[in-house]
Amino acid sequence: MLSSLVQAFRVPELRNKILFTLGILALYRLGAYIPVPGIPFRAFADSFTEQGVGMVMLDLFTGGALSNFSVFALGIMPYITASIIMQLMQGVIPAVGRWNREGEAGRRRVTQVTRYLTLGLALINAVGYLFLFKSAAYGVVFSTAVPEIVTDILVVFTVVGTALIMWMGELITQRGVGNGMSLIIFVSIVASVPSAIFSSINLNADFGMGLAVTILILVIVVLCIPAIIFIERAQRRIPVSYAKRIQGRRMMGGQNSYLPIKINAAGVIPIIFASCLIYFPAQLAALFNVDWLTMVSNAMSAGWVNWILTAAFIIFFAYFYTSIVFNPTETAENLQQQGGFIPGIRPGANTVAYLKNVMRHVILPGAIFIAIIAVVPSILFYFTNNALIQAFGGTSILIMIGVALDTMNKIESQLKMYNYDGFFK
Repeated sequence: MLSSLVQAFRVPELRNKILFTLGILALYRLGAYIPVPGIPFRAFADSFTEQGVGMVMLDLFTGGALSNFSVFALGIMPYITASIIMQLMQGVIPAVGRWNREGEAGRRRVTQVTRYLTLGLALINAVGYLFLFKSAAYGVVFSTAVPEIVTDILVVFTVVGTALIMWMGELITQRGVGNGMSLIIFVSIVASVPSAIFSSINLNADFGMGLAVTILILVIVVLCIPAIIFIERAQRRIPVSYAKRIQGRRMMGGQNSYLPIKINAAGVIPIIFASCLIYFPAQLAALFNVDWLTMVSNAMSAGWVNWILTAAFIIFFAYFYTSIVFNPTETAENLQQQGGFIPGIRPGANTVAYLKNVMRHVILPGAIFIAIIAVVPSILFYFTNNALIQAFGGTSILIMIGVALDTMNKIESQLKMYNYDGFFK
């Protein structure tokens, strides 16, 4: 893999894409440490650490930007929430579902609506955080050098910097390597790892015991990585045969192929979607600052309620998202039009029923596996309060591995264009 990475930097076009991606990510991390003008940074940071679990978990997905109340305090969460809403609308509203099937023009329309929805959600969140941080829970006093209303407006429009993050992610997708939004989430999670390791070592009064526990956690994480990669790359291959036909003077078809159905076809999307829904009440609590809503958000952010909902949402979104990216009816129609068929299965309705049955049996084990990986570390963190388990929790590690594999696959496809072996020989 190291030699392939060296080869990637020897290709000027690919080297420029990698450096462009790293530059945008570095700019994003810089913005996570630039505080909003007029905020007493130290007083705010101290009060933030005393708040509920939900806020701490939201801060994990922003890479510490929320606890810094930086210009990127909202992170990428408004965009992810808007994407979830658009995905759900495609499955519920036929007109929106047709946009995704209208080719490039339809996808541009979906992207445009997602952008507007992101800005609306970001504005609502920004106003909510402003009222929350000025409430008695935080008691943050802004600068009195200018009128308070001017400071409020400045804070709101600065925090809506999520529009800039959205633009950065799209730039990476278009001109860099990998999916820009996924990489931004990846960097946000990775950024919390060093401080989590330091916190884990110093969690116990006995330095030796803290160091031993930290090493044990890291070893367990390393041992889990091969199993996660195996599930991420595992697939069920359905054999497909193509009938021979004469086209002009040439004999076409007659070859055998296969139709791959991944065990985890949705990738890390179910994890991200489930996390957003689980911590959405925490965002509402930040907006309205109501006691009962705060209590509900904290209950959903940790404990048995969180574990059950996380597992249920992950399994649901694994099926839901896979049904969007893989349509058995369309697949069966395309096979029939190309003269292809599954041996022993009649074309048409029988093929559709067969593909649906395979999907039900293949997706469930993968969904249960990633649900277990996501929930078990949360249980361990609940009882140990070790920040390293939280930073390297199931959700975090699945996102990191999934994004890393996807990015390496993108680089590998670029390398193969230049006749290199790629990462996976």
